[in-house]
Amino acid sequence: MCISYIPTTKAVLVEYFGVDDPGYDWKEEVWQDYQAPILIQRDGRRQALIASYGLVPKRKEQPGSKHYTTMNARAETVGEKPTYRRAWQQGHLCLVPMTGFFEPCYESGKAERWQISMADNGPFAVAGIWRAWPEEQGYTFSFSQLTINADSHPLLRRMHKPGDEKRSLVIVPPEDYGTWLSCRDPELARTILVQRCAEQLVGEPMPILRRGGTGAVHAT
Repeated sequence: MCISYIPTTKAVLVEYFGVDDPGYDWKEEVWQDYQAPILIQRDGRRQALIASYGLVPKRKEQPGSKHYTTMNARAETVGEKPTYRRAWQQGHLCLVPMTGFFEPCYESGKAERWQISMADNGPFAVAGIWRAWPEEQGYTFSFSQLTINADSHPLLRRMHKPGDEKRSLVIVPPEDYGTWLSCRDPELARTILVQRCAEQLVGEPMPILRRGGTGAVHAT
């Protein structure tokens, strides 16, 4: 499952995806509970929201409850699991714009972090669901990415531990952005959750980058 990814820059978000500047700066790499832009459709118009990665942010978990990561929702069960069911049935569909995401590859015998990107290094968007959280003043938002089986995917079937089920994010082609964002029929939405653009993806080892106290970037 994807647990971190590289969001697009603000300029790409505005120019390529055609939305207004959401007025917020985000990190170069997004992990659980980080804020990042998602795209939704409201009143017939595409717009960007700043949302927390993981449909149930840690700060919203009930005291004493068991912790589950909610960054990824399985397409096969998204309409059944209590955590995701309401967002799915209400048609709270979104796109998550990015330029790459990370998966572990075990072909060397141990976990090696790989970056998965488009061959042309261009931006793309993956299917997701989102929800709103009422606050004292207005709302905050959160999201999960949807995943499908990747046993037959030429690249992503190489990721994760041997014997584990292979999973893939769902890349939505640009010509289907409007169809996905405007869909309010769960059964119709499922028809969009298929493997496409597989031949356009490339992967390469990519160590984690962290920032030191002086602002320098180090490989780990």
